[in-house]
Amino acid sequence: MLKRFVRPHVSMLWLAVINTFNTCNNHLWCSLFIPRVPVDWAHVSRLSPSEELELTFALKQQNVHQLEETLRLVSDPDSAQYGKYLSLEEVASLVRPSELTQKVVHHWLQSHGVTNCLTVHTQDFMQCTMSREVAEMLLPGSKFHRYIKDGHSLVRSSSPYSVHDDVHQHLDFVGGLHRFPPNRQDLSKAKKSSGKHTHLKAWLHLGVTPAILRQRYNLTAADVGSAQNNSQAVAQFLEQYYHPADLAEFMSMFGSSFKHMSKVDRVVGTQGGGKAGLEASLDVEYIMSTGANISTWVFTNPGRHESQEPFLQWMVLLSNMSDLPHVHTISYGDDEDSLSAAYMMRINTEFMKAGVRGISLLFASGDSGAGCRHLTKGRNSFRPSFPASSPFVTTVGGTSFKNPFKVTYEVTDYISGGGFSNIFKMPDYQASAVDSYLKAVAASLPPQTYFNTSGRAYPDMAALSDNYWVVSNRVPIPWVSGTSASTPVVGGMLALINDQRLLKGLPALGFLNPRLYKLKGQALFDVTEGCHLGCLDEQVQGKGFCAAPSWDPVTGWGTPNYPALLAALLK
Repeated sequence: MLKRFVRPHVSMLWLAVINTFNTCNNHLWCSLFIPRVPVDWAHVSRLSPSEELELTFALKQQNVHQLEETLRLVSDPDSAQYGKYLSLEEVASLVRPSELTQKVVHHWLQSHGVTNCLTVHTQDFMQCTMSREVAEMLLPGSKFHRYIKDGHSLVRSSSPYSVHDDVHQHLDFVGGLHRFPPNRQDLSKAKKSSGKHTHLKAWLHLGVTPAILRQRYNLTAADVGSAQNNSQAVAQFLEQYYHPADLAEFMSMFGSSFKHMSKVDRVVGTQGGGKAGLEASLDVEYIMSTGANISTWVFTNPGRHESQEPFLQWMVLLSNMSDLPHVHTISYGDDEDSLSAAYMMRINTEFMKAGVRGISLLFASGDSGAGCRHLTKGRNSFRPSFPASSPFVTTVGGTSFKNPFKVTYEVTDYISGGGFSNIFKMPDYQASAVDSYLKAVAASLPPQTYFNTSGRAYPDMAALSDNYWVVSNRVPIPWVSGTSASTPVVGGMLALINDQRLLKGLPALGFLNPRLYKLKGQALFDVTEGCHLGCLDEQVQGKGFCAAPSWDPVTGWGTPNYPALLAALLK
């Protein structure tokens, strides 16, 4: 496993999201979060009073429980409502904030002279431009400064702030104040378990390419898209861009054996200049070579202003576009404990809004195994990641070939993120599978003080995440790894399945998890060998959870056997 320290490694880029608030007395809604400026972000200056900021206001929505029930019905293959998705207009009618909420928030903003605002179709987000002086009057306690790191600047508040009580009941959060992108987490070695496995015919290779993926997951040259109304997408944030020339070069090198597209059909946002990002190159090249010949969109948002938070901008876009790709893959996340529960609950509602429209959202599970949070008095616990831990997305973990130079069976990739949410309860669709795992491996589980046995468990499935070839800045780069690789691969295969469903007049897959768990591992290669990272302490000694037959919190149900999965999901 020392290869990890000598090869380029793509870790998940960690998204810049926001902190929200708690009621701290009868009159003010206060942010109890004390902002901490990371040491690698250098303070440049206090903003001048007239400098402009852009803040995002998330208004309280209506009928959230009805939205969740609708998602359950349209996603459950045993329901008469399965596949009967809502339009954006129908979603807007369901969740649109009440007239009172809209009136109170608008009056509050206008009373401070804030009139330059844009809203979305669902009317539950407002993006407003204002001066620093006005922003600090609107949010007492806030103090906006400019910070810089590696040539990139951000505007954030260095202090807690408050909102008056008569407004707070109408807001979920305000975006653009506190959160800095966390640093990439360091990787350590994890132990691998030994065990027997059915022998597969092995083919030598020097890294994972589209041909290797097609061989392992049984895709043929005929498994490419042909439906006119099908599309797939990746989202890129934090100064990550792909270069069209890299994509063309990648397809020239690795796409000769199957029909494919060498150009992205649509870029939503602005592609930045400078060098291509390895993460962005990986995402685009592998969703387009797995979901081959399918129209592909790239959502790219560096933030039009230093105070913007690109992940939030992407979520706002989803609420404002009537026509969207059926599959989106996203390789970003943050530690659950660094975010407020109120913020994550609202983002979950945004995921539900996408699901009821028939959109499949796939998130990478992370590259830190079970993670580790250092608590007081020398105690540790595992550290789940969000949005991977959301009950309303499909989370993708990672695997490696047993022999890194042969197309053999797969074992756990020791970085594969997985575990149990400390925020979200276990959804009904997975309760039986997770209970079976906990009972089957009870004797070898980490101490229960390390994880929440009643929380949403993830990942849901997995794919190869180790030793990929990527073309970036016109240079072929080997040994690129991370769940940022496995996620677009699974996304591309789901897009191919959607292609066949649409050709047969069936609806897109939408939110996959209820149907995936009803398959009970059918049509997937079960991964039963290996463990992932955990806390480096005396109790768990660097080991998190381990793979096991059927579902497990390292690789989910396993990796796709494409023809079998296609057959199962065409029924």
